[in-house]
Amino acid sequence: MSALLIQHITQIATPLGKRALHGKDMGKLKVYGDGAIYIRDNVIQDIGTTREVTARLGDLTDITVINGAGKCVVPGFVDPHTHFLFGGSRPEEFIDRLSGVPYLELLNRGGGIRSTMQATRQSTAEALYQTGYGILQDMMRTGVTTVEGKSGYGLDLETELKQLRIMKRLEADTPMTIKTTFLGAHAVPPEYDGRSDAYIDYLIQSVLPLVQAENLAAFCDVFCEAGVFTLNQSEKLLEAAASLGFKCKIHADEIHSTGGGGLAARLNAISAEHLLAVSADDLQALAASKTIAVLLPATAFCMRKPFAPARKMIDSGCAVALASDFNPGSCFTHSIALVLALAVISMQMSVEEVLTALTLNAAAAVDCADTIGSVEIGKKADLLLLKYPDYRFLVYHTGMNIVEQVIKDGRLLNWSTGQQ
Repeated sequence: MSALLIQHITQIATPLGKRALHGKDMGKLKVYGDGAIYIRDNVIQDIGTTREVTARLGDLTDITVINGAGKCVVPGFVDPHTHFLFGGSRPEEFIDRLSGVPYLELLNRGGGIRSTMQATRQSTAEALYQTGYGILQDMMRTGVTTVEGKSGYGLDLETELKQLRIMKRLEADTPMTIKTTFLGAHAVPPEYDGRSDAYIDYLIQSVLPLVQAENLAAFCDVFCEAGVFTLNQSEKLLEAAASLGFKCKIHADEIHSTGGGGLAARLNAISAEHLLAVSADDLQALAASKTIAVLLPATAFCMRKPFAPARKMIDSGCAVALASDFNPGSCFTHSIALVLALAVISMQMSVEEVLTALTLNAAAAVDCADTIGSVEIGKKADLLLLKYPDYRFLVYHTGMNIVEQVIKDGRLLNWSTGQQ
């Protein structure tokens, strides 16, 4: 039995609950002063003031004790939308975009996702594993304790399975919890140029059943966008995926308003992601649904696009989560500090809403809010000790990583080994 007590924590700040918070409830945090958290067997067993918790514990023999004076504790961050496993890089495209070349034009030139597809197909499994391992280490240092990882850089059976298998291996070899998503419908591969319907049929008939048989992914996603996959094609794929037991996600309304947000609500998808160009009607449909709006401010920032209407969404009653969208093309950053800053400064979210969006609501967007995403009795002990005494320093110390220590599954991470 392993036991840990963090006591005299200057501040504990957390949302509460086992499901996503909607609308104004996103701004409600539980805050403790001079707090204590008692952890045993990787689970939070008690929380309250130091006086209350230590009185209930009595004898502290065989309990590792950490002094949290001067620190704030928040839940571990959840990054619910990433493409962290890939081959190659595309710095030249970043510069081209900044000079005014549209993203979809780059894709049509054979760049964009297709460029990374070629590099990922050519990469060995070991090379992808080593790159992914390093990325996950960097993510954990910024406070990410659970990450969603999408395939979608193979666009063929062999490489899609390779990506997903490597993510499963990485989860076994690192402390990180990885939630895997099949995104074979990320783009139309060159083998299917002009035959996107046939490619969707190929994914449904030949790829999804094998992903399901090996239990390689919990979710199925699709890039529903003009010039990529239509609303009807997206619906066909997601309905087939749902029939096999996958939970549905949608890359929706990123560049054009295609109705993807409304489709997500209609299909009871777990999340609709991007939503920069979501229509007013689809926004209301999302607000009336349980589908979580996963917003990606760093992508809008890197692409010089208007930000998703976070303020309007929250005021309308949506459940909003935030994610990095780390990928080699449109958003080559997984900086949580940047996401925090952009959400507050450019998207008019409050710091309380942002903390909820990166913890409890982000956990709900990968279907695990019942076990992580908040500091509560019975939840896994995924916690962050900040180097400052107040959660508001997350945005006040703008763009800086202020995570001092990461506790994953009740154990302090050791950065010298990258293990617990």
